Amino acid sequence: MTDWTDRDGVCELRLAAPPLNEIGQSMLRALERFVEHAVASKPRAVIVYSDLPRGFCAGADLRELHHGIKGRTYAEYRAELASFLDRIHAVANRLDALPCTTVGVVHGACFGGGFELALTMDVLVADTTARFCFPELRLGLIPGFGGIPRLARELPNAVIRDLLLTGRSLGARRAYELG
Repeated sequence: MTDWTDRDGVCELRLAAPPLNEIGQSMLRALERFVEHAVASKPRAVIVYSDLPRGFCAGADLRELHHGIKGRTYAEYRAELASFLDRIHAVANRLDALPCTTVGVVHGACFGGGFELALTMDVLVADTTARFCFPELRLGLIPGFGGIPRLARELPNAVIRDLLLTGRSLGARRAYELG
């Protein structure tokens, strides 16, 4: 269950959808509701963190996406996928544009769409277990939640190319060294 609390002008979003906060229809609806709340309540700060021991977010719910293909025409599935991508882009863009300080607290896996979600934050605080990567690249899929353009403001081009061309991960220590 994903929920949030407001205290003293700080809005905390707790990601808690096992197994690892995958972003499917349910998580997307929760993120949409949260963004609406954050825009309306105008907090001084937003903190996003995971309550699950394995990490922050494993990215898109590939099981849900695969299941959605079954028994449907290409056109039907393509339209639904396009709508999902439009919605997640809207959420990411609105989080990115919040007029307050946004902080992502990351531990463990921060993969794919989870990495893209983290990149919408102004500041990332990562413990030593944090790993950042786009594993979907190893499946021939391109990160689709808008994170690639956000990488350019955070990392040098050589590091971006390495992440995007190899699918390798970046640990918290190396990310810290890169700024």
